Amino acid sequence: MFEFDIEATSDLARAGVLQTPHGLLHTPVFAPVGTQATVKAVEPRELREMGATLVLANTYHLYMRPGDELVRDFGDVHGFMAWDRPMLTDSGGFQVFSLGGLRKIDDEGVTFRSHLDGTVHRFTPEKSIQIQHNLGADIIMCFDECPPPLDREVVRAAVNRTSAWAARCVDEHARSGDPNRQALFGIVQGGIFPDLRAASAETLVNLNFPGYAVGGLAVGETKAQMHATLDQTVPLLPANKPRYLMGVGSPEDLVNGVARGIDIFDCVLPTRVARNGAAMTRRGRLNFRNAKHATEHGPIEAGCTCYACTTFSRAYIRHLVRAGELLGHQLLSLHNLHMLISLMRDLRAAILDGTFSAFASDFLAHYRPTSKEANAPPVGQD
Repeated sequence: MFEFDIEATSDLARAGVLQTPHGLLHTPVFAPVGTQATVKAVEPRELREMGATLVLANTYHLYMRPGDELVRDFGDVHGFMAWDRPMLTDSGGFQVFSLGGLRKIDDEGVTFRSHLDGTVHRFTPEKSIQIQHNLGADIIMCFDECPPPLDREVVRAAVNRTSAWAARCVDEHARSGDPNRQALFGIVQGGIFPDLRAASAETLVNLNFPGYAVGGLAVGETKAQMHATLDQTVPLLPANKPRYLMGVGSPEDLVNGVARGIDIFDCVLPTRVARNGAAMTRRGRLNFRNAKHATEHGPIEAGCTCYACTTFSRAYIRHLVRAGELLGHQLLSLHNLHMLISLMRDLRAAILDGTFSAFASDFLAHYRPTSKEANAPPVGQD
């Protein structure tokens, strides 16, 4: 069911097709993040219209509210949110480990207090998999420990736990799940340390997952460190299986990730910056709180075919942002997601026709990240 076929390559970049129970994923692909079974300010209908094929939902948040068993009773997360295309759920590990003083880790799992009401809960690898079985996404993730990437001893301990937990996730998925219905991906950890990444990758490859994720990036390291880690880690993963870079989604990161052999991406960035009044374009980010947009007749981005760009002026969108109107958030979210999804289509087309290197070089030469982008903090969940 989860066969992955590579149609073309251009150096390390790949164009492929992943079969899932809810349809084909043409890679490289960007997944909008629907943390609580909704992509903020965007309807499933609009996601389909812009060409989105994969949506991510969050295990921790759906377990806390409304509850994974309730979602199961509505068929699964597809039925609950009326999304009939492929879905992915993360394991909840990132959220649990982000709770700081509200959680306590041991080798068996994590005990934590809810961020909603302070009640005590416990996640183990087995529990995370059981929740994800109830949620019913096509791609599910191993429960892992996502540590700060720069502290070697903390990272070493996290790699050891992640490796042990991955084996337990495999056992639980085989015991209580359906591998033909849900593909379980392993997550490579190791911070910025090549030897720890290599050790993590070796363990996971030996477990023979149908796909592999690179986790623990975009959580505090520099862009150069991220690229170096991908350069070292990606070649350690099987060439015939999909590779997923977790939580990374700025335009230049997508291009750089595809160039290094990544197939799947997700990030909250497009909807989060939209709520802060910013648009993502192929030349950089635009802040619609700036006065220079106040009298502009043109669209957010020339040539963009999204609803916001084909219907409204920059001046109108700036007015909405300044007035705090929800439509401003909606239109910027639509544009930002459309921009990333169309960029991925263009990257895929360039791989297929043999022009990827030129396309990527031209894009990166003209893209101008803001200082905030260049030194961005972790984006977490939306």
